[in-house]
Amino acid sequence: MPPCGAAPLLASAAATLLSRPGKLPPARTVAATALATLLFAVPALAGPMEDRAKAVADAARAKSSSSEAIQQNYVTPGLAGQPISTVDNSKSFSPNIACQRTATLMELLVQPVSTGDLGVVRVSRDLDLDGAIDTVSNLPVAVSGICANGIISCNAGSWSQCHYYLWGADAARNLTLTEVDMPTLAGCYCLNNSCGTNLAWSNMPSVLTDLGGGMIGALTTADPRIGVAQAVIDGPTIRYVGAQATACASDPALPQTGYRAAPMTLAGDAIAAASSNSIFQKLAGSAVGMGKIQETRSCTVQRQVDVDGATIDDVITRVAGGYATIKSPGSVDFQLGSPRDDALSGGSCRLFDFRMTLNVAKPDRLTSAFLSYAFFDDWIQLRIDGNLVYSNPAWAGLGFPPGGCERGRTWYAYPGIDLKPWLTAGDHEIWLRVAVGGEGEASATINAQVDESCVTSEQLVDACATYAANPKCTIESEQVDGVQTFMKGLKTGLHPLPQTRILGSAACPVTLTRDFFNKDRVYRCEVDTGIIPQPDTSRGAYIIDHSTETLLADRVRNADGSFTETTRGFSVPDRGSVPACEPVCKTRAPRASQGAAPAGIVAAQQNAPSGFDTFYHACDAANVCPLGPGEELISACGCLDDFPEAVVMMQTVRLAGADLVCTQAVR
Repeated sequence: MPPCGAAPLLASAAATLLSRPGKLPPARTVAATALATLLFAVPALAGPMEDRAKAVADAARAKSSSSEAIQQNYVTPGLAGQPISTVDNSKSFSPNIACQRTATLMELLVQPVSTGDLGVVRVSRDLDLDGAIDTVSNLPVAVSGICANGIISCNAGSWSQCHYYLWGADAARNLTLTEVDMPTLAGCYCLNNSCGTNLAWSNMPSVLTDLGGGMIGALTTADPRIGVAQAVIDGPTIRYVGAQATACASDPALPQTGYRAAPMTLAGDAIAAASSNSIFQKLAGSAVGMGKIQETRSCTVQRQVDVDGATIDDVITRVAGGYATIKSPGSVDFQLGSPRDDALSGGSCRLFDFRMTLNVAKPDRLTSAFLSYAFFDDWIQLRIDGNLVYSNPAWAGLGFPPGGCERGRTWYAYPGIDLKPWLTAGDHEIWLRVAVGGEGEASATINAQVDESCVTSEQLVDACATYAANPKCTIESEQVDGVQTFMKGLKTGLHPLPQTRILGSAACPVTLTRDFFNKDRVYRCEVDTGIIPQPDTSRGAYIIDHSTETLLADRVRNADGSFTETTRGFSVPDRGSVPACEPVCKTRAPRASQGAAPAGIVAAQQNAPSGFDTFYHACDAANVCPLGPGEELISACGCLDDFPEAVVMMQTVRLAGADLVCTQAVR
């Protein structure tokens, strides 16, 4: 077994390989299978166990210490069916991890013409992966620009009358070109003489890589079983070595590849597989799993939302008496009395009473109520539930006024007296009393202002709080607004998006957006019956709680029930030193701007049409940066951290995209 310092190197190398662009899923199978096999194929060496482990680690590191080493020693020969040697090179074997393999999955030949376009693009394919070329075809159009997922074809040597094509594959796995709008394509750049001279020949490796990458992407999307092990560039030709991995079946729509289109099904399938697995069943039937009785209990966490909308009649109404009710939005006038001129005949002095009953159903919605207007001939009183609230002139008693009744004319008043303190919930009698000498009339108007808005009140009713606080209860399953977030006690990794709902009535609709509205949970709670004994885990807990890095503590129960406690020293072998990372270097090379967008060639929109391409290279064993043609060194070999630069670039692109809004307004 390798020392503790060896394993991180292999894990780091494998992880680096899988994260590098262009490496497809079959590489994982090769790395996992080959490394596991080869590590145990090293013969035992003489010497202490630690020395033998270091020897194994050094041998393994020599063949898998970098992404390139894993690619060269395991991935490429594994997918191509070529021999793979053991770590010490004493033995070799030919793996059979693919159902079909070929030395030439696809070959692409391009021929630039005088206009800078690719006049000839010939594609040779091995459809059945038997090692023989089955079809040879030429693209029906010249290539003026290349995109990550398609091509652009324009008038020769120009960027006019352009057509945009998307790569695809039909049911027979033949490459297709579908004409689309340019925004459907991604990462496009110009190739012909409209944006530079001799661009295709000068950048042939990248041209072949980009053009072939779009084709391979379409093929692997149509059939995920296809894996590409290597791409070899030879002049104007690029050849892809590949295999059919994943499963030996004729149908590309396999359950394993189905997770790519529907990743949410993976959690459920994993739980189903675990339930039928013998190891899982043994654990579930162990003393820890069976030494308790459990009950399942269901509960909900609900967001209760009440929408209260009110009309004037819901707040205050005239249920008896009075002679008029005048409504306007948010306001109502109640009138009582006898307003017609000289409608009342009082002789020398006579009292007239007018009564009106108002019902207040929602006093909290009554924003104001006041005596807004009154006219009378000759004396007036207004009482609410018998309480005097207004008189003119001063007249307090229930008998005749304190002066002569006849005042000679009609009087008009705008008292503005606040009546809300008297208008509490329930019925209230409004009493208008008039003293008339000769002929007269009287009227009073009470104005009420009403809040007709839609008021929302909400609360969370958590019926699960008791179970959540109980340490003997664990959540078994949970659905949040229909999304399964827990299943069989495990998180599914799914979370609902914020929900927007329209609540209330047609007269009072309210739109609310919340993280959730309803959670349905099932808890599994332990029931302490005392019938089934709980497993004794105290010894393991004692070891964990009392041991240190250099001292191992133990406690053993004796036959008589007593305990014997022991301690002994121990040490971990020297783990050695491991590199903090895989050394990389950063370079750049000048390049004319060839980008293309719906508005045209990007260089035509720029003040400086040339720029630089930035590259990252893995350093060799001597810690030397392998510079490419025309590249200059920016950062020497080491553990580079360009995360701040990456954040700035992504933020720049995000803000630029957010600013691309066309409006008629001047900004």
